[in-house]
Formats: sequence, C-alpha cells, structure tokens
Amino acid sequence: MTDRRVPFLSLVPGEDAAEVKRAIDRVVASGWFVLGPEVEAFEAEFAAAMGAPRAVGVGTGTDAIALILRALGIGDGDEVITTPLSAAYSALAIMMAGARPVFADIDPERLTIDPDRIDEAITPRTRAILPVHLYGQPADMTAIARVAARHRLAIVEDCCQAHLATAGGRPVGTIGVAGAFSFYPTKNLGALGDGGAMVTGDAALAVRLKRLRNGGQTDRYRHVEPGVNSRLDEMQAAILRARLPYLTNWTARRRALAARYRRALAADGVDVVPECDTGHVYHLFVVRTAARRELQAHLAARGIETLIHYPVPIPRQPALAGVDPAECPIASRACEEILSLPLHPAMADGDIDFIAEAVRAFAPQRQAF
Repeated sequence: MTDRRVPFLSLVPGEDAAEVKRAIDRVVASGWFVLGPEVEAFEAEFAAAMGAPRAVGVGTGTDAIALILRALGIGDGDEVITTPLSAAYSALAIMMAGARPVFADIDPERLTIDPDRIDEAITPRTRAILPVHLYGQPADMTAIARVAARHRLAIVEDCCQAHLATAGGRPVGTIGVAGAFSFYPTKNLGALGDGGAMVTGDAALAVRLKRLRNGGQTDRYRHVEPGVNSRLDEMQAAILRARLPYLTNWTARRRALAARYRRALAADGVDVVPECDTGHVYHLFVVRTAARRELQAHLAARGIETLIHYPVPIPRQPALAGVDPAECPIASRACEEILSLPLHPAMADGDIDFIAEAVRAFAPQRQAF
C-alpha cells in the first residue's frame, strides 16, 4: 500500500561509526583480545556512567545474572522470585545458577513484577528477588525493597533493558546488591556482538565475580573454585567505550520520541503502556490492543515493522516445565495484547508521526473486531 518503509530498528553504526572503527583498529593493532586494558577501562567508565562503584564485564547479560546469584551462594534447593514477563533468559539464568525460578505476576499497568505478588510467593527456600526493569521502565523498587528487607532477601536487578534508567531517582543496578546489564546489539548501549556487565557496591562480591567469570582463577592456572568462561572480549569493550559517550544523548532522544508517540496516541484506540517512573529509558515503546494481529497486519501493509516482546509468558515456555511454574494470568493476558512500535535514536520525528497516523487510522476499524 506504500513505498515508505520504517524498519523496527537499525544496527548499523551511525553517528558513532568513526569512533567505532577507530576502536576496532586500535584493538587489532594492539594484538590483545581477551581481558586486557580495554575491558579494564570500560569497566571503570561504565561503572561511573551507571552511578555504581564497580563493574565487571562478562560474555552476556544472562551470564551476568547467573554469576551474581552464584557469587551470593544461591544455588541448588534455593528459590529466586522473578517476573513472568521478560525474555526467558531472566529465568534461565536462575536455572543456570542451580536455583528454581518462582514467578510472581505483574502489575497490570506497569507490566513489571508486582511487589504484593512477590510477598505471596515467598517460601522458606526463597533467597532472592530478581526484578526486571522491563522495556526500560524500572520496577517499583521502593516497594520491592520493603518486601526484601522484611524477609531478609537479596535483590539482584535485571537491568538488561535499562541502561541509565533510574527508579525513584536512584540508578538501577545500585538499589539491590548487584545489577546485571546486557550489551546485545539491540540494547540501548549495544556491542557488535554479545556482552554483559555486573555492577555492585560490594568490593568482595566484585572480586568473586571477576574470579568466577574466568574459570575461578585467582591467578593463571590456579583455579580455587569452579567458575565459568564468560569474559567480555577486548573488541567489544573497545566498541562499547566508543559508544558510551553517546548514551546520554541517545537516551534523551528515546525519551523525546516516546513523548511524541504519547501525545499523538493519547486519545487513540490503542492503550499505551504508562510511564510510571520518569527514569524510564524506553528500550521499547509498547502499546496494547485486543486486536493485535489485525493492527500488526495493518501497520505491515503500510511498511511499518513491529515486534512482540513477548508473545509467550515465561512460565508457559516448555523449557520451564520442570520447575512447576505457577500461572500468572495478568502476564498471560498482556502477552496476548502487547505490541512494540519502532523506537530508536536514529528515527526522525516524521517517522513517529507517520507510525502514529497509521495507528490512528486503525482505531476506527477496531469496532469490527
């Protein structure tokens, strides 16, 4: 119906292209590719940007979660409460640590884990809470912290979609004992491959995390505990260093584009997931509609690519069947209605207007469904 195309996102370096190329050339020329000066420098720079005392780079965001849990002594026989609405890797990381993920349903507005449901899910085996700052929107950390304090539970924050987000004015990742970040290429701060990091204010925990990511070694060939091989490589660290100075402006642009969407769709027939904290960094811009399949087809016919994050609640994934997960009806309903519209810093205002107009054109058709 149209020659115009709006892809969901673009992963090709843009305004940062020259800096990224220089970073790649610098690493190639150095001949040092694993756990070297680029990783060390990035860890310091990333920690400062996230408002955390320390950062430890690892291979993926999933590894970051699993290693934090392991470093806290959480494993076989323990339970970790988390959300049913996220990428499945949040729960899989708990299983990687040897613990059992327990799902507490979500807040119907915020779509992050509901603190009241956490309270109901606690058992004598519960050791930690893993809230996910979903779509860039921070979970209700004030209420979650109250629950954790009352039951003496650790909080491990999944910040994989929430670089630079704040919860109640506090940087995510610094509210619990540690926070996990991902640098998968689609993230707000993305590498040109996989990567992750853990941030913490606990110096002893950081030392153990560095040991666990590198086979449990205290020094070369001396393994004092069974660790893993999950090291952020020098190339990705250098690329992330090149991109990190852009992150503040990229975040501001995401917020501006999201505000433009909100104004354009305020009186429309789709429901926009509300902004419940001004610290939202809009990794994704999500709307809800009972006619999702029809809306997605309507937008595709106009050249607008959309995605669903996420179509299946984690407790219903076959990989989780063995942990006997509880049903989470609010999350299940959300998974049937949510749709992610394109939003990334390289988009023009006109792209948002074009998409919003297409969504508005769909609204009258909803009466037929």
